[in-house]
Amino acid sequence: MTINQPDVHAELSAVFARYEDALVNNRVDVLDELFWDSPHTVRYGVGENLVGIAAIREFRNARPAAGLARTLMNTVITTYGNHCGTAMTEFQRKGSSKTGRQSQTWCRIDGRWVVVAAHVSLL
Repeated sequence: MTINQPDVHAELSAVFARYEDALVNNRVDVLDELFWDSPHTVRYGVGENLVGIAAIREFRNARPAAGLARTLMNTVITTYGNHCGTAMTEFQRKGSSKTGRQSQTWCRIDGRWVVVAAHVSLL
């Protein structure tokens, strides 16, 4: 297995950047596209445990659209072979001194990268 094969790493890095743009601009349709459409998808958040794409969609559609700007720090994207990778980052919301952490497991399914598991927490 090749770790961080340059072309695969570049692909996942670009998809992660697209995810981040969609997140801070509340592009729910793009966020939905980038999560695996499956009852097996998991997203554990600061105040919620979401299992299955239906629960994740419900959360995304109900979430306030304001105050989403943030700065990323210490982002580490690692790919494992051609079809799996992780994205780990720390973040701070604009105007907040709290540091958050985000981890995502990405898989290439049916030819496209999707989040299969995610976790967000605050220190």
